[in-house]
Amino acid sequence: MAKKKRLPISGKRLFVLDTNVLMHDPTALFRFQEHDVFLPMVVLEELDNNKKGHSEVARNARQASRFLDDMMTGVNPADLENGLPLTAPELALSFGPSGRLFFQTHILDSALPQGLPGNKNDNSILGTALALQKDHPEITVTLVSKDTNLRIKAAVVGVPAEDYRNDQVLDDVNLLFTGSDELPADFWEQHSKSMESWQESGRTFYRLQGPMTASWSPNQFLWLEGEQPFEAVVRQVEGESAVIELTRDFQNGRHPVWGISARNREQNFALNLLMDPEIDFVTLMGQAGTGKTLLTLAAALTQTLDDNRYTEIIMTRVTVPVGEDIGFLPGTEEEKMTPWMGALMDNLEVLTQKENKNDWQRAATQDLLNKRIKIRSLNFMRGRTFLSKFVIIDEAQNLTSKQMKTLITRAGPGTKMVCLGNIAQIDTPYLTETSSGLTYVVDRFKGWDHSGHVTLRRGERSRLADFASTVL
Repeated sequence: MAKKKRLPISGKRLFVLDTNVLMHDPTALFRFQEHDVFLPMVVLEELDNNKKGHSEVARNARQASRFLDDMMTGVNPADLENGLPLTAPELALSFGPSGRLFFQTHILDSALPQGLPGNKNDNSILGTALALQKDHPEITVTLVSKDTNLRIKAAVVGVPAEDYRNDQVLDDVNLLFTGSDELPADFWEQHSKSMESWQESGRTFYRLQGPMTASWSPNQFLWLEGEQPFEAVVRQVEGESAVIELTRDFQNGRHPVWGISARNREQNFALNLLMDPEIDFVTLMGQAGTGKTLLTLAAALTQTLDDNRYTEIIMTRVTVPVGEDIGFLPGTEEEKMTPWMGALMDNLEVLTQKENKNDWQRAATQDLLNKRIKIRSLNFMRGRTFLSKFVIIDEAQNLTSKQMKTLITRAGPGTKMVCLGNIAQIDTPYLTETSSGLTYVVDRFKGWDHSGHVTLRRGERSRLADFASTVL
């Protein structure tokens, strides 16, 4: 390497990137606007070590390397010390970065505290940040990493460290759209002056005007408790005018869905979305035992077997183990996925027992279900198109935003997609409640006329499960 030389840094901040940031989001290079970015040599080594394979991490590592290669095309190696302009033709319009990218072109004199071995990659990156901080005291050197422990060590030795937050949908998960809203007690006093009502095909509609309508989203549920409970769904919003429709009542037992009735308000809202042919994309969130999978399967079976609205039910989920991995599984794609689909099997057992009285009927129904319900792996989804299918994506909180985009864009004409998950149970490394793919799609789809979301709040599995979810 060349002799040490001061970097011609133009801005007031220099961001040192950890490898996991680029493996999480290759476009992170272009997300720092006018500030400069520094890549230690060990980061390039780690990108090279992780580029092999078909995983999302390997693809991101290869994409980051391609971005770097494109920027270095036609550049004189002697000019690398002056930094490369952070502009990529296909990304410049989207992100518009104006800073520069610097590589580690010489050995830096890092002063790591005793007890931190410099041959460890994380400590080498930390040592690089320390050396840059010493050589450039006039600027703020910030280490950006998805690794919590590295950020803690950086704080201990006096290096400012931050998580990579550009992929976060919200600053606070409590701000996430819930899909339903309780109306104030004086709602009708403020919104009934010029109210219109009519019926169409057995459905009741209201057109309202008032201050609250502008904040509503299509297919958002509204409810009001009292002597005359009121539940409706927003169908159309135009400025201070909105059209709402009374919801179907799946709670009273007169309108069961494959033998299942809603046990609370949110479950009733969920069934309204699941049974609506005009809704193409549904997201259901909630803790364990709130009925996400059971309601979705009941709606899927009714519309596939009874109504012939869909030709097939397809279930998939990300295969992230909770404990130790049990290794390779034998058999076909469906046989390999079967151990991951315990929730499907448990809920199918409940549904078949409700519909059939004896063993012969249950066996016949199970044989029929096996032909109409297909279990598929996420690994083989790229390039596929689903026509007139009811697609269920379970454990969607473990998907990244890019994986979620890959799955949802598989939908063809007549297909309905349902994403189920609990953002409090994320098992994928580097994903958080605010950066999960499930959070991402809930926020991005909330304004579309053909999508809906409901957060299920009350557990209905058993009193033991409900209590455990609350106190443990």
